[in-house]
Amino acid sequence: MTLPHSFTPKEIVTKLDQFIIGQEDAKRFVAVALRNRWRRQQVEPPLRDEIAPKNIIMIGPTGVGKTEIARRLAHLAQSPFLKIEASKFTEIGYVGRDVESMIRDLTQLAVNMVKKEETAKVKEKAAVMAEERLLDLLVPPSPPPVSKTVSLPGPAGSEAGSGKSSTREKFRQMLQDGKLDDKLVEMVVDQPQNMPMVEIFSGSGMDDMGSGMKDMFSKIFPQKRERRKLSVAEARIILEREESEKLIEMDKVIKLAIQRTEQSGIIFLDEIDKIASRQGAVGSAEVSREGVQRDLLPIVEGATVTTKFGMVKTDHILFIASGAFHLCKPSDLVPELQGRFPIRVELNPLGEEEFYRILTEPQNALIKQYIALMATEDIELSFQEDAIREMARIATEVNLKTENIGARRLHTIMERLLEEVSFNSPEFAGQKFEITAEYVKKQLRKISDSEDLSRYIL
Repeated sequence: MTLPHSFTPKEIVTKLDQFIIGQEDAKRFVAVALRNRWRRQQVEPPLRDEIAPKNIIMIGPTGVGKTEIARRLAHLAQSPFLKIEASKFTEIGYVGRDVESMIRDLTQLAVNMVKKEETAKVKEKAAVMAEERLLDLLVPPSPPPVSKTVSLPGPAGSEAGSGKSSTREKFRQMLQDGKLDDKLVEMVVDQPQNMPMVEIFSGSGMDDMGSGMKDMFSKIFPQKRERRKLSVAEARIILEREESEKLIEMDKVIKLAIQRTEQSGIIFLDEIDKIASRQGAVGSAEVSREGVQRDLLPIVEGATVTTKFGMVKTDHILFIASGAFHLCKPSDLVPELQGRFPIRVELNPLGEEEFYRILTEPQNALIKQYIALMATEDIELSFQEDAIREMARIATEVNLKTENIGARRLHTIMERLLEEVSFNSPEFAGQKFEITAEYVKKQLRKISDSEDLSRYIL
């Protein structure tokens, strides 16, 4: 399988820098791991199968960018990418999701990805075929003659045929110009099948039984169709989708999707510390955590998982895990699982300078977001630099006094700071509103000075 061109590690870090402040080590390790997916594909087959992915554990307190790195990585990865919380899983035999479900989800994502690519390839051809079907609805073809008498071709017949053809071409031109988009046409469409499902099973593999049963019943019972009146614009979308599905070979899509999942799939396991056993702790919860780790181990090591699309091998899927590890350490994971995550990178807590940069530098900076939100109310919002510095200082101070939740503290501070403007926005319409350091102190000083208030409000 040939992967599309992959970003170089420097390009990946540069793109992550547009949204994430600091954490250079984590960015570098993730960038190299992502690039290695492409490098492995360039190696000749005998050795290629022996190159195992180097799984990563990112360790750091909450709110420092672990999950954000995963979110941005999902946009950069030109391969199936799944982000899932480890805390969702339960040991086989308990009610909940089993660890194999993440491979089934990843395979489903790969099928959707390949199907989207194949749809793009046949888009033009599907559009032409859909246009012909639309013209058949707008200008119905002449019914065949019922008389058994053979009619000789003559000027009358040819004139009728040419007239019909010219009318069709006129409608085609109007259709392409969008002049008929609001016109109603009557067509037969598929009716969605809503089958009631009763949950009577639990345990391994039952989390996706609903979709499996639905697929099975859809093959047994014919799809219901109904006649509806739709606008030409709506009918075009439905017809293009139907024609695309006819042109796409689903067997080929599934084969490519499974291959892509096995060779270049990436799974981001968030909150992995929540399944680590705490030292000295006993109880059923600890047993369940260890059970999840034991179930997770063969998936990370390499196993074959049954999905509705076929068997999927996990030997070369890259796993990136992250966790805060407040109440436990990575060494509290079972030794076999630790060995399957050879690369560990620690993310640093954020300070005042990082908060200032987070507020101003990224493409999706909080200040840019609130300026855009207030602009919808015709309010020209602006922030002085010393006001931004004061907000960063207060966020750092509150994090030190109470629980350190990292950059998430900035969201609560911004909401509290702009509460009056947001609530009374109609009164400020058409005006400029400048946030100064004095205004920040006035809005937040009383709350930030009181530790009790900070705990409940900020």
